[in-house]
Amino acid sequence: MLPNAQGVFETHQSVHPVSVIMYKHDLVYLTEDASHDAAIEHINEEAFGPGRFARAAARIREQGPHDLSLSFICADDGETIASVRMTPVLAGAVKGHLLGPLAVRPSHKNIGIGRELVRIAVEAARRKGSEAVILVGDPPYYGPLGFEKVAYNALSFPGPVDPGRVLVVPIAAGVHERLKGTIAWRDIY
Repeated sequence: MLPNAQGVFETHQSVHPVSVIMYKHDLVYLTEDASHDAAIEHINEEAFGPGRFARAAARIREQGPHDLSLSFICADDGETIASVRMTPVLAGAVKGHLLGPLAVRPSHKNIGIGRELVRIAVEAARRKGSEAVILVGDPPYYGPLGFEKVAYNALSFPGPVDPGRVLVVPIAAGVHERLKGTIAWRDIY
């Protein structure tokens, strides 16, 4: 390459602007199994820290095992990067499932993985005959996913809960009317 009359080096090859690098994700959604436990624990620790064990929903989860057939993970190129668990509960007179924890690795946030895990879990609960999917969460996030507010203070949790964050996807008829009383783990095994 030689300088032109102004002393600037030119090339006669076409120059392309720098391209935006696109990351390809090989996302796979799978039913959780025991091989995912360590990765799920790491993801939840990363998302919620040690305070996660003090939450009222955690008190319910301590009462018995979650339902593996309704709990899912997302893997990217073989690495578990997100999970959602479903715990069988009796909420007032409703035989349902408590959704959570739902957590996504920071490297994979804001691309729809959490919403897809919720959609998959709710649909699986519907197919299994669950009457409702209940959670404690943010109405602006979960509302577009089909969750509705439960009547104020209708459910009594084993610890403090903001009643405005108790949400439900009613699957069976009359769910809102029957969601009155305590919420606790129920044995499905």
